[in-house]
Amino acid sequence: MASSLPADWHRGPEDSFHGKITADGPFTPNKDRYHLYIGLFCPFAHRANIVVHLKQMDKYAGITTSIVKPYPKGDDKGWPGWQFNVPSEKAYAGATEDDLFGSKFMHEIYFKADPDYKGRYSVPVLWDKKLNTIVNNESAELLRDLQTAFDSLLPKDLVALTLYPEDLRREIDHLADWLQRDLNTRVYRAGFAPTQEAYEENIPPVFASLNKLEKILHANKGPYILGKQMTELDVRAYATIVRFDTVYVQHFKCNLGTIRHDYPVINNWLKNLYHNHAELRDTTNFRHTKENYTKSHYDINPKAITPLGPWPHVEEGYESDWSKLNVGECKMPGVLEYGGTLEPANVTVHSAL
Repeated sequence: MASSLPADWHRGPEDSFHGKITADGPFTPNKDRYHLYIGLFCPFAHRANIVVHLKQMDKYAGITTSIVKPYPKGDDKGWPGWQFNVPSEKAYAGATEDDLFGSKFMHEIYFKADPDYKGRYSVPVLWDKKLNTIVNNESAELLRDLQTAFDSLLPKDLVALTLYPEDLRREIDHLADWLQRDLNTRVYRAGFAPTQEAYEENIPPVFASLNKLEKILHANKGPYILGKQMTELDVRAYATIVRFDTVYVQHFKCNLGTIRHDYPVINNWLKNLYHNHAELRDTTNFRHTKENYTKSHYDINPKAITPLGPWPHVEEGYESDWSKLNVGECKMPGVLEYGGTLEPANVTVHSAL
């Protein structure tokens, strides 16, 4: 079967899977053909899950979902990896069994696609039930591709829903680069830093990116990063920022400030996305998120105690008049110095939105 798939689908045991759902195949947009594996704790799997909910792909494309438990995850090399609920063990609330194969471990899914696979057993994973293999396990690719992959099966209003509108693509691509580099992944580089020096190198970019995002949101007058239309940038940023105060501040030592105290504009944006968009709120599970980090990173939190706070997880009281918001900022010298290497925030203002 693998020999009939495109060469760039999966280049070998060390490579990820890069398949796309297209009308000309081999992964065609058929109803009830695909299954999504996710973890509710994972910000990168969260991206794909949000798109599936926004486009109602469970209803119209028949995409089913299995959810791994948030812990344990195995050793420092990821073995044996994420686990599913199984009938012989106590179920973890909100996780599921592997509804396709009854597997206990996520690595079993990978080995079904490639018996010699040597990468990490990560989520998300989109599985093809017809060809019996993984289509794609790259979150950024799924975030983009799932938006249009099943349009032939969706009603017109959902076909029209896009997070990558043509007139904003240049800005989306540009901002996505530094969001990924300095926020989405840099919190991990800070949190898993093996030395004091590595930690201090990686913290300033995190807060410089928050400073810049605060200014962009304020300049574009909300409710979304680029103004009146939700885009991929909102999904990318939300998946990290909804975890910031609840996990990254204490667990990853990203404590130069909090979203709720130091970034009133970002906090207002977050309140709107969480409280006024069911697709984002319903895909956010704080128990899974907090217990994943605190109960599977033994070198960071050896007693595996999960903090109760902060409370509430996301504050209420969305302000629809963005002119009433004051711009916040972390003024630590190292943060401001790194921020000076980033382009001015006002380059993305869209006065027409």
